[in-house]
Amino acid sequence: MIEELLPETVVAVEAHGEDGVREFGDGPLYPEEEALVARAVAKRRREFTVVRSCARRAMEKLGVPVQPVLPGERGAPQWPAGLTGSMTHCDGYGAAALVRAADLASLGIDAEPHQPLPEGVLSAVALPAEAERLRGLAADRPEIHWDRLLFSAKESVYKAWFPLTRKWLDFSEADIDIDAGLANGSGGTFRARLLVPGPLLGDRRLGHFDGRWTVGQGLVATAVAVPHA
Repeated sequence: MIEELLPETVVAVEAHGEDGVREFGDGPLYPEEEALVARAVAKRRREFTVVRSCARRAMEKLGVPVQPVLPGERGAPQWPAGLTGSMTHCDGYGAAALVRAADLASLGIDAEPHQPLPEGVLSAVALPAEAERLRGLAADRPEIHWDRLLFSAKESVYKAWFPLTRKWLDFSEADIDIDAGLANGSGGTFRARLLVPGPLLGDRRLGHFDGRWTVGQGLVATAVAVPHA
């Protein structure tokens, strides 16, 4: 699902369903990774292992020596020199996407169960204008859980934002406008207008991020790819 949302230069590897998660979740960890989850509950350990197994397979596809993926500042993954990427996981799914830094400035991916957000979450993450637009989308296409899609888009935006700025981005600091997509389709696009000064790429300051979304197989997935100036 993730790969179809990203440019051809990006390599994405996914583990989907019980069998896929079991296969990737049984992969080995490097000692420094093992130390981070030595006392973790089984679910946390499985998620941690699944996305790193995906990341290592992506490294292999890019011809990069396989190596540990350790969390850095604010938990953002530290990628091998010359690469940038993103990881995501939810129940029954995990994925990693990697690209050479020469091909993209940054990227962010996110996957969520295609279900309504828990009560109270939407009001905490959505701007009034976003909530109003969601009501219009729900009236046109009620089969899609637009609240969950908005949440996922905000997660992808943050994951693309942080490597470029090394700063926190609050849910309220990006106004996301989601395109409803084709009436019979399962995906579309979105634009995140930054409400704080955006990152500098060369001599250009970004004012927005563009992304894509898809729904299927019980999931909603979003991705943001930031090109170089």
